[in-house]
Amino acid sequence: MSERPQAPRGTYDVLPEQAAARAVLESTARRILEPAGYGRIETPAFEATELFARGVGESTDIVQKEMYTFEDAGGRSITLRPEVTAPTCRAYLEHGMHKLPQPVKLWYLSSCFRQEKPQAGRYRQFWQIGAEAIGSDDPAVDAETIVLLHALLGELEVRGLRLRIGSLGSLGARAEYRERLAAYLHANADRVSRDVRERIDLNPLRAFDAKDPGTQEVMRDAPRLIESLHPEDRAHFDEVCAMLTAARVAWELDDTLVRGIDYYTRTIFEFTSDALGAQSGVAGGGRYDGLIELLGGPPTPGMGWAAGVERMLLAAGERPVPKPVTDLYVAHEDRAVEAFAMASEARAAGLAVQQELAGRSLKGQIRQADRAGARYVAIVGPDGIQLRDMDSGEQEPVESAAAVVARVIKGRHPG
Repeated sequence: MSERPQAPRGTYDVLPEQAAARAVLESTARRILEPAGYGRIETPAFEATELFARGVGESTDIVQKEMYTFEDAGGRSITLRPEVTAPTCRAYLEHGMHKLPQPVKLWYLSSCFRQEKPQAGRYRQFWQIGAEAIGSDDPAVDAETIVLLHALLGELEVRGLRLRIGSLGSLGARAEYRERLAAYLHANADRVSRDVRERIDLNPLRAFDAKDPGTQEVMRDAPRLIESLHPEDRAHFDEVCAMLTAARVAWELDDTLVRGIDYYTRTIFEFTSDALGAQSGVAGGGRYDGLIELLGGPPTPGMGWAAGVERMLLAAGERPVPKPVTDLYVAHEDRAVEAFAMASEARAAGLAVQQELAGRSLKGQIRQADRAGARYVAIVGPDGIQLRDMDSGEQEPVESAAAVVARVIKGRHPG
């Protein structure tokens, strides 16, 4: 006998008992984001590879090592989305959202795909929840998005939460800084890892993320971008920090913070959880004022974040999830058609209904109704209908399906 098929390594199935916690997360996000003006958007699971090569950056690990890229039947290079900001900006351009009042505020809950080493809360297919505000460079946009994410993580009771924040400056300031940092790394090239050495000219800022002890020692004395910010960039950053303080959101300045994607400018931030150990990142984001232009649009500022659903749920720990309510369980003794009709009528009346589907004995059906948490059981038999109150155990005859529905509704809303 051949082996049974299994899910690919690094992927997973969301089972019903796990889906309940995800539904709570989604409803919480909607309740926090939509009153603040964020509308739901969903983009395709795959996009033209060029979107990520141009938007995310050729030098990033995502583009160089992690993307699932293939050629379709028409010879086009297609990539499963590794992140959702670039696709959202593509949709902003494609659908003329620049004509709407700015900023355009969007949020999503989408699956993403990356070929990286699976570990706790990190998978090759994973889910991200995120928010983007496109079309304004006001520091209040940066602060608002961070405050909303902070509220979401707080409501989910993510443990040991910390906010680290920094600034990459404008593209011009960063270009000047990159030259200084690259010169410093070249001068210390014999002390850094091979991976860092090979990318000095391509993306020297990634050296701050290196795990190699030798590179970390070198980076302790490296020049800091925060010290090279242009005055307008520093003023923008200071105002964002002041607004966070005014909103009573605790933050820590991190002048070594970098992001793994090239499109970030000015404000960058990351939320971590002490509950997750060494791989502590839960959510992060920042401003990407040059991304729309990279994708062929006019200069357009943007700000956003993404949070890993699996990481959030892991950091939140076990939380009680309310069991689904079953108002009525329809059982029967050799009256399957009549029972089915009653279940359909009760559902049409708005009741939560389950019905017998496995050919159990009447005693087995009552046990199944109890397992389902049913408030009432209607038993359809040769001699008519009996309605059982599962709380009291009392059972009484009822003349019709309509009467059953009326009785259950009255029991659900007494008086």
